[in-house]
Amino acid sequence: MTEKKKTSKNEEANNAESVNFEAAMAELEQLVKQMENGDLSLDASLKAFERGVLLTRQCQKSLAEAELKVKMLSADGVLEDLNLSDLDD
Repeated sequence: MTEKKKTSKNEEANNAESVNFEAAMAELEQLVKQMENGDLSLDASLKAFERGVLLTRQCQKSLAEAELKVKMLSADGVLEDLNLSDLDD
């Protein structure tokens, strides 16, 4: 008999946090496709949904961190629209 290793919610959250933004987005897209196809059981759908929530939170955290870094790098901490004509100087 083989025994499946059960992961706790904390372990799953840590796994989501170890995925970079691009990988998290790719996994989210795959989860959405699987769920939209309707081929998953109820249990599998719930697990996919839960994983999607964890990945979404990680993506939001990554984006918030990136925005904070940009604000810190800007002179006054205010984000401004990029004007492409300023790049030509």
